[in-house]
Amino acid sequence: MRIIFFMQNQGFDPKTCIPEGMINSGSLVGVKLPEPISALEPYKERLHIINGLHGIHTSPSHSAFFGALGGYRGSDGVPPSASTIDYELSKVLPQTLLPHLCIGMDSIENMKSKPTIATLSASGAAQPIFMHSNPNHLYQMLYGGISTGDIRIQHEARSSLLNQVQELAAAKGQALPFADQQRYGQYVQGFKDVNGLRDRLDTVADHLRKFAPTVDERYTSPEFETDWHDALLDLGISALTSGITNTLTIGSGRGEIFGAWKGLGIDQQGHNLGHMDQPGNPIWIKIRQYNSRMLVRIMEKLESVPEGSGTMMDNTLIVYSSNNADKQHTNGANWPVMLLGNLDGAFKTGCFTQLDGKRPINALYTSLLRAAGQNGDRFNMDDKMAKKFDSGTGPLKEVLI
Repeated sequence: MRIIFFMQNQGFDPKTCIPEGMINSGSLVGVKLPEPISALEPYKERLHIINGLHGIHTSPSHSAFFGALGGYRGSDGVPPSASTIDYELSKVLPQTLLPHLCIGMDSIENMKSKPTIATLSASGAAQPIFMHSNPNHLYQMLYGGISTGDIRIQHEARSSLLNQVQELAAAKGQALPFADQQRYGQYVQGFKDVNGLRDRLDTVADHLRKFAPTVDERYTSPEFETDWHDALLDLGISALTSGITNTLTIGSGRGEIFGAWKGLGIDQQGHNLGHMDQPGNPIWIKIRQYNSRMLVRIMEKLESVPEGSGTMMDNTLIVYSSNNADKQHTNGANWPVMLLGNLDGAFKTGCFTQLDGKRPINALYTSLLRAAGQNGDRFNMDDKMAKKFDSGTGPLKEVLI
């Protein structure tokens, strides 16, 4: 089983995904999907559109940051207060070489200047998980051991350097005051994790050769940032189909208020995009259609790989939403979500569900954990918070079979 989170920044206006005239919950049979998500029309039987969850307690405004996947209050520059749902699922899904992979898409300038950034995922309080935004770096990390030429040389040099840094960092950390050693230990652990992953990937090199994408000019000479977006998506898909990971988080806009899509013919970028109404807006139609085509690419690739008595897609769930609820400068009272796939028959599909706005995004995350075999009734929400922000308990009965 595997789960993919696709978080588009600047909000997800419900009018861009709910079929015209649909007010109440019902089947998607015989209805036409809105233009922004029209690429999903052939996949309606696998789609579940959910409207009426809330995330008021996350205080999203420009972004809920870690709170979008954590279900708690988040803010710019504030470290995560607990783990996020993607990380928690990575622990309970069948274990893989890399339990959790995060990729982030932004303007070419931002991806080059900050090739890694942490804004959405976390393994615990004050323990952010970094997104990879430079496809060249990510390719080296995943497939450097099976490469040739310059990529192989760079991989070996980088590996040697990281080993030296790990040893030096570990030795120097012992001289720090005790209060700082734990924090520094997390830094050292990061190098251990990277070096350990490289060693694990080397043990399955022959298998990985079947799945490694071809490095082309999109990697080395991108004309637009969307060239890197597409390359990153290819790497994320290959990590899934090869079995390197079972949990993929995609941050389009990297959980912030930035982002650019010049490759789609869109000149505006960043914060200004969030100040535009999304319904009927040609710019946002292009961005959402681009997202939808990416979702289709994921489904088609997973559908092409046999697994058990079916395909990988039969055992997959894609969660599409925004780190910004329904729009920029939102209070989070409505947090639209689309689900694609059913995770081996666990989720209802081919329908639209209208909720009453009284259950939080945490309830959806509880549902995901329940489908993955965990029996908790709440996710990152204690009784005191629940009395204020959740009218029910346990998973959403409207989404689980």
